Amino acid sequence: MSRAARLIDLVQCLRRHRRPVAGAVLAAELGVSLRTLYRDIATLQAQGAPIDGEAGVGYVLKPGFLLPPLMFGDEEIEALALGVRFVAEHGDLRLARAARDALARIEAVIPADLRERLEEAGLWIGPSAERPPEPVDADLLRRAIREEKKLALVYADAESRTTRRTVWPIALAFFERVRILVAWCELREGFRHFRVDRMVEAAMLEQRYPRRRRTLVRDWRAAEGIGARD
Repeated sequence: MSRAARLIDLVQCLRRHRRPVAGAVLAAELGVSLRTLYRDIATLQAQGAPIDGEAGVGYVLKPGFLLPPLMFGDEEIEALALGVRFVAEHGDLRLARAARDALARIEAVIPADLRERLEEAGLWIGPSAERPPEPVDADLLRRAIREEKKLALVYADAESRTTRRTVWPIALAFFERVRILVAWCELREGFRHFRVDRMVEAAMLEQRYPRRRRTLVRDWRAAEGIGARD
């Protein structure tokens, strides 16, 4: 592996860790010696990378740092192509268009050989038998999640009986035949999973919910028995 590629891998490795991580851990993930790791970190810092920390304490990369050239390995190229094709096939219309726009931006700045490999990536998503019905605007649900705003729902159960709910949306899960909104329900005083195709009405309220979404996601994962992520 070239030194340039190794430096890119180091930046990516730091991005995966939201908290300071020991140099020995980084060296093990990258398969290099601790001495080489310290030298590479010093090189990145000299080039302007906002890496805080020191030997024996740990290192963390501040948010917002971008490497000037966009370079991807073969598997990263395949992951990009597969991810965009999945969203284009299974996402709602606005999200599918956004995925294609994002891919076009990437294609505009990467070298020609990488662009060709991206276009010819041999991984495909099979056609969806039927797009899930969209009685409410999925963009509204996504905005409520991003802005951490409460949602007022009219929701129907399997027998078409409706209830009015005020919920705190934290995630939207996409499946082939259904989409699921994960939210804290004020009526039930707990986390609930709401099928989007059973939403009769949805309106985003001005009121933010009282806890940060990151905290709610952590609590939901604990309640569902899902392992925590760093």
